[in-house]
Amino acid sequence: MSYRQTLSRLFDLQKFGIKVGLESMRRLLAALGNPEAGLRLAHIAGTNGKGSTAAFLAAIAQAAGYRVGLYTSPHLVTFRERIQLNGIMITEAETLDLFQRVWAVIDESQPPTFFEFVTAMAFLYFQAQAPDLAIIETGLGGRLDSTNVINPLITAITNISLEHTEYLGTTLTAIATEKAGIIKKGAPLVGGRLEGEPLRVIKARLAAVGAPGKLLGEAYQVTRQAIGQGGVRPAGPVFHYQGPQWNLSDLAPRLAGPYQVENAGQAVALAESLTQLGFDLQPAAVQAGLQKARWPGRAERLNPGDWPPDHSGRAPLVLDGAHNPGGAQAFGAFLAQAAAERVHLIVGVMADKDVSGVLSPLIPLASRLYLTRPEYARAATPEELRDRLIAALGPLPVPAELCPNLPAALQAAAAAAGPRDLVVVSGSLFTVGETLAYLNGEPVVESN
Repeated sequence: MSYRQTLSRLFDLQKFGIKVGLESMRRLLAALGNPEAGLRLAHIAGTNGKGSTAAFLAAIAQAAGYRVGLYTSPHLVTFRERIQLNGIMITEAETLDLFQRVWAVIDESQPPTFFEFVTAMAFLYFQAQAPDLAIIETGLGGRLDSTNVINPLITAITNISLEHTEYLGTTLTAIATEKAGIIKKGAPLVGGRLEGEPLRVIKARLAAVGAPGKLLGEAYQVTRQAIGQGGVRPAGPVFHYQGPQWNLSDLAPRLAGPYQVENAGQAVALAESLTQLGFDLQPAAVQAGLQKARWPGRAERLNPGDWPPDHSGRAPLVLDGAHNPGGAQAFGAFLAQAAAERVHLIVGVMADKDVSGVLSPLIPLASRLYLTRPEYARAATPEELRDRLIAALGPLPVPAELCPNLPAALQAAAAAAGPRDLVVVSGSLFTVGETLAYLNGEPVVESN
């Protein structure tokens, strides 16, 4: 099969939905000879920020000279983003080979889900490449997530808020219990912004399984700084880290957004803990890694004239894949600090998401709203977005334009925005991914 045919067959597994439980995953890995066994792994869960934290940690370890694997989801533009080694995506040829190896052992009477299949591909790849460290991001929850078949060196939980309530439960206690399921005996946990009931659940799990915990606000501190080293203000935020071993100032992550301070700080805490597990990670590698880390589609800025494809944009464009209320609130805080005369907000949201929860933190910041949808089956139509927003919020406080697709929305915003304005794309990673594909003149984002 060709690469495209292979992806088509792979994405067809999405028809089997999401399975709650690990038995199917364990059977699949056993048939492959358990490629996950023997890998040196970091396991990261959380509602928001886990991808950014993983990217920061990977960059720090790479800056120290280690070979680092990274497994994340979903992808923005190409499937190959999901599995990387030292920041380089797997090739199409490697994708074909991995697919064929997994396909050869599946039991067609009990087919795996899409995520189970891809997770098995990732473990096979890392087994062959033998990285010094492989960083694994959970897909959904933790306790019953397909990745939770591993014995990691270290774990991390970034934060916990309501998400995927149809699978994880409708309370913070239930969701925290699912996230806490990645905590393993003897493997230290580095916790991010955990408060209230989620914090109680995490501490109870640590005590129950016998794992050490290193929590933000207790074992380590992350504090914003007003300016960087030498009085030169970098593009992103600057912070100070105080941990059990390290006291580091003027840390300047490349990624924008005030919320990236805690993501970067948690990555530093993870790196500090890894030094106790035999890794030679020095403060110089921490600073270099934070400055090199890339995580597209999260408060990502494009300059005027770089978009749309005809280069007619007069205003900067910011893309952020916030797709739950917690992420939207964090992105809204970032937008509130933007120096813009007007904000033109382009949004596309999945129909199964909390549309008002995702958009209500952003709409008050907008001067004009462009309701659209990516070319994805789960996406709500512009009309559905309008009707659900009105039902939840009442009459929209700003003018709203219904755009049938993302190119139409981008062209409309580009025509209306002036040089002192800001154009924003948000509401879903699928929306951001398709936007990036369109702006780069590439095919519509491969199915997720």
